[in-house]
Amino acid sequence: MVLNDLNPNAIWQHFESINSIPRASTKEEEIIQFMIAFGNSLGLETIVDDIGNVIIKKPASAGKENHKTVVLQGHLDMVHQKEAGSKFDFATQGIEMYIDGDWVKAKETTLGADNGIGSAAIMAVLSSNDLVHPPIEALFTIDEEMGMTGAMALTNKQLKGKILLNLDSEEDNEITIGCAGGADVEIKGTYATETLNAAAYEMQTITVGNLTGGHSGVDIHLNRANAIKVMAECLQELTAKFQCRIQSIHGGTLTNVIPRDCSAVIAIPTTELDEFISELKVLESKRRQQYAATDSALTITTTKTATTLSVMSKDAHDYLLYGLLSIPNGVYRVTPKMPDLVQTSNSISIIKLEGGRYTIACHARSSVDKERLEIIETITGIFNESDVLEIGPYPGWEPRPDSELLHAAVAIYEKLNGAKPAVKSIHAGLETGILSGTYPDMEMISFGPNILGAHSPEERLQISSTQKFWNFLTEILKNL
Repeated sequence: MVLNDLNPNAIWQHFESINSIPRASTKEEEIIQFMIAFGNSLGLETIVDDIGNVIIKKPASAGKENHKTVVLQGHLDMVHQKEAGSKFDFATQGIEMYIDGDWVKAKETTLGADNGIGSAAIMAVLSSNDLVHPPIEALFTIDEEMGMTGAMALTNKQLKGKILLNLDSEEDNEITIGCAGGADVEIKGTYATETLNAAAYEMQTITVGNLTGGHSGVDIHLNRANAIKVMAECLQELTAKFQCRIQSIHGGTLTNVIPRDCSAVIAIPTTELDEFISELKVLESKRRQQYAATDSALTITTTKTATTLSVMSKDAHDYLLYGLLSIPNGVYRVTPKMPDLVQTSNSISIIKLEGGRYTIACHARSSVDKERLEIIETITGIFNESDVLEIGPYPGWEPRPDSELLHAAVAIYEKLNGAKPAVKSIHAGLETGILSGTYPDMEMISFGPNILGAHSPEERLQISSTQKFWNFLTEILKNL
């Protein structure tokens, strides 16, 4: 086992076991069965609900029987992203991990530390024979990354705990007490096509690639390049200068990920081909300069493509390019009294345009419902000939800065580390937003170890920080 010599040993062994199992959102059957078998192997009461959430209950250690039950919560699914050109098959392969100094990384893919390390920590608590802790309800939810359908399906009868520790945060010097709500926004429509004269055109595939990507919520303020937006800008410049026509556009895979690549097949008059290829090099240079601080490796390439000459009509081309360029993308508004905290944002995440049909997906986030709805109204106004749907809206988590749990956690953190943690609300959806609505009397905080590059193949988990996280978790359980 790659991580066998790391401490705390129990966490790393469980993390390696979890990462050996494919667990894409909405495809968690194997990891659900694994977790059921794990709970049963310990002789603990193990429950799986109709949607696939797993609850494992562990009695208190001696002397803690009358303390409040603590819910330890993490999610079983992970974001599946891989490097362009990688042949890794998430459906059949476990994550290939390796150690690089103080970091655990994955070869060519996301690591799954979000939220595999939180789930592994819960497993370590459940399997321990010497930890001091109150009664435990371990909640492993499904489909956090795509729709939070696991958390949404929970009823107020399934958990008895009065305190919830969510282990799905990614900075070890912070305690999270609030989060944004959000929703997917789907734009669907049709467009007219026409067929060009094959003798006069050549088909080329333009690819925008090698972008940094990242989480479409917590990384949105970093102004990283969005491959779909970059492609739309390039196509606008190219179609203004050349008689080229668009056949198809494909980019992005998940709504909670800033897209790292996008491709478009276009028809270019053969008489303009050489100048067209030269212009692409100019566009690549411009975009590298524009995103030098975040995406210096950005590439824009083109290759000859053998395909039909069916392309978008001119009116459809103008309408859709205008729409892509007009959709709000990035930070929409910051929190007035907390300028370092994004209040509202939108990310263009996926585009599939081909054969007379298109789908564009975004993810809108806000801690203010009215502003999220403003974004959706704006998009609806832009695409007035299309169907615009809000899908799977989820609530935010209202901070409770005066909770007893928070004060206790801050004191424990300061005692362990010699400094107080930052107490924050984040611009991303956490299941605590949903759970706080289902269990309004339950006190909640979220924390975790340092994870960088989540939702991208650059994802990495800090080894020393994981030890710090474990010390904090076990000390909280000891003192609650």
